Amino acid sequence: MSLCILAAGKTVTLSVAAFTLSWTHSVERTRWEEDWKVMPSGLQVVEARIKGSGAGMEPPEGAVLKDGWWLYAPKVGQQPHLVLAASGATGDGWTLCTVQGCRELDNAAGGTIVLEPCESTGSSQPR
Repeated sequence: MSLCILAAGKTVTLSVAAFTLSWTHSVERTRWEEDWKVMPSGLQVVEARIKGSGAGMEPPEGAVLKDGWWLYAPKVGQQPHLVLAASGATGDGWTLCTVQGCRELDNAAGGTIVLEPCESTGSSQPR
């Protein structure tokens, strides 16, 4: 499988089975991270981490505090795609990391980025 990243009218295809998405909470300035699997029918979050807690970001029941991070497995079903938007309030946007390395995704307020599984045929077109 591959992950397609659609932003600013362009599509980038990454041949990966998993990725980590991270960002900074715009009010609390606290780091969030989520580990995702790329499946043929969608994206599945596997684990999430919050570096602290605060307004609107309380760790869910069952979360474990380890080395300053609240770790938990979100109880969310498979998603056909993720739509990301930056607030512009944090100075940075989304970071997407794979075994191939990390890349900063757009941090402009109001812009959207779509992540979704796509065919790994060399085509940069989403399913």
